[in-house]
Amino acid sequence: MSELPILIVDDEEHTRLGLATTIEQLGFGATTACAGLGEARAALAGQEFALVLLDLHLGDGSGEDLLAELSANRPELPVVVVTGSHELATAVRCLRARAIDYLVKPVDPAALEGALRRVLDRRELERENRALSPRGGGDAPSHPEAFAGLITLDPAMLRLMVYAEVVAPGRQAVLVTGETGTGKELMARAIHRLSRRSGRFVAVNAAGLDDEMLSDALFGHRRGAYTGAAGERAGLVAEAEDGTLFLDEIGDLSAAAQVKLLRLLQEGEYYPLGADRPLRSSARIVAATHRDLAAAVKGGGFRQDLYYRLHAHHLHLPPLRERTGDIPALVHHFAAEAAADLGLPVPPVGAQALREARARPWPGNVRELAAAVHEAVGRGGGGALAFSARNEAAAPPASEAAFPEVLPTLDEMRDRLVAEALRRTGGNLPEAARLLGISRWGLSKRLRQGGDGAQPGCAPQLR
Repeated sequence: MSELPILIVDDEEHTRLGLATTIEQLGFGATTACAGLGEARAALAGQEFALVLLDLHLGDGSGEDLLAELSANRPELPVVVVTGSHELATAVRCLRARAIDYLVKPVDPAALEGALRRVLDRRELERENRALSPRGGGDAPSHPEAFAGLITLDPAMLRLMVYAEVVAPGRQAVLVTGETGTGKELMARAIHRLSRRSGRFVAVNAAGLDDEMLSDALFGHRRGAYTGAAGERAGLVAEAEDGTLFLDEIGDLSAAAQVKLLRLLQEGEYYPLGADRPLRSSARIVAATHRDLAAAVKGGGFRQDLYYRLHAHHLHLPPLRERTGDIPALVHHFAAEAAADLGLPVPPVGAQALREARARPWPGNVRELAAAVHEAVGRGGGGALAFSARNEAAAPPASEAAFPEVLPTLDEMRDRLVAEALRRTGGNLPEAARLLGISRWGLSKRLRQGGDGAQPGCAPQLR
């Protein structure tokens, strides 16, 4: 949807009405209609427009005259010629006069939609480039309050925040990548706040949902769509109308679900289960994953066309080990947060605690650090924060744990890792898959092909 209206200039009333109706149905926003050159010049002098749809044969003159004026005085304003003339020479003249596109009446709605999307997408990218170029990529964000929870002074993170501010008002999809615990959902929420969209932020985790479950959750269903569907239910896409739909763990989508998501991104429409007519969506898509989608595309596990659609804007959040300068501020923040939650005084954070925090690898990133600080505050009971207070006397040295005297086989080691991941997550497959760095489908395949490494009768209940 365009933030600015689209100006329609045509002397035929039925054409003006038809174009305005089609544009509204396609979800491109408001229109202003003018019957001739005089009205159009007055409208252009009084307000801004996203683009102009211009007929060439007008009652008070030629549309080519207005095209020449706009080319000379308003080169940033795109013009799409919509005319009944099939003459090649006319089309060439208009395109040389900097018309963006040339459509012949009667205009096919699909051709109109394609032209509008190309023009508005290009205009949006030009706006983003203008917004980014004077900042030099190194400034702090103009609206730091939008990034609540993303505590950082790291230059790379600040540059990402600046970029997020620039792309947030747009319509194109945003892909947020990074390891587990780096703050992908926090960044997605920041983009929603900065977009100033009137609708809600609606989040859904794609991991662990099969095609039917995901389709029902996203698109809803009609009565009788399947056994047990006693009534209609609107899906999350409908709930995100005029807002943001956040799709977490997008890399775990099945092939069938990827096709449906591609249609939503490409056409802006979707089918509820059991429906024979599509519904349109104005929700903006923000997706996140810890997986390397480019590698998944090469390996055939992720659609290339969907990847390109999601990759219109890409923010990769660095792991905590690459922004260790933020660790002291994060430790102080989480210590105060934990103390408030537990009803304890805020503990002193000494130099030794900070040295320990900075020395750890934190594979779970900021989320793992937050959990460790909360645990340390609770264990300390209001005393000084100390990570080393954890009882680790019974744990073997790292080298001994990694290389016991009798080495297990690779298959045995895999089974032990799977069993430990399932134990730690209480049998939650998506969470266990994250700990292991594989997809849920990969973990399910591993469990089908071999054991889970647990003793008979002791395997956790999968969920």
